[in-house]
Amino acid sequence: MSKIAVLGATGTIGSRVVREALDRGHQVTAVVRDPAKVSQSHPNLTVTTGDALDPASVAAAAAGQDVLVSAVGGGDGPGHRSTIEPSARALVAALRTLGADAPRLLAVGGAGSLRTADGRQVWDAPGLPEWLLQIMHAHGDALNYYRTVTDVRWTNLSPAGLIEPGERTGGYRTALEDLVVAADGTSRITAEDYALALIDEVEQPQHDGRRFTVGY
Repeated sequence: MSKIAVLGATGTIGSRVVREALDRGHQVTAVVRDPAKVSQSHPNLTVTTGDALDPASVAAAAAGQDVLVSAVGGGDGPGHRSTIEPSARALVAALRTLGADAPRLLAVGGAGSLRTADGRQVWDAPGLPEWLLQIMHAHGDALNYYRTVTDVRWTNLSPAGLIEPGERTGGYRTALEDLVVAADGTSRITAEDYALALIDEVEQPQHDGRRFTVGY
């Protein structure tokens, strides 16, 4: 059993990470701006306030934890640009203050920087709307920053090209830098199976200091 703090615990991905972790017997602390928005209830769930952009707030929430999960989002495109990469820097700064006792960091990433079959990146596809490109590049900027960090244990988990609520099938495939594509040409994962993959990484770390991705 691990002690896991989840930032962004009320979002589409964060809420499913919380549920997956609780269902597997972990102790979870949901770190949110507004505790009233946490609808889940469980004996192993603690709710606390915190701000992913404030290193002191993050350090307080992360102290004593085994793993810190960042499922922080930013709403629209500009919101992501002002949240995702700045929060990555704040998280690392916070964990550095905890020294050897700092938890591992697992950060929700994006699919935009993954390689496609033609050798380009997902965000190079023609016709993508500007708001989506901003979200993709916000996650790309955060990943580039994480890759400069060598003194904090981190892992970045990119979803498939499409991630949305759905069924927990219990199955997924992984890759490192290449978009996971099914035989029918689609690239997708449910938020439930994404959460499954993330908690699998909590329980059996295989990607310290790197990005990996999941899909069907």
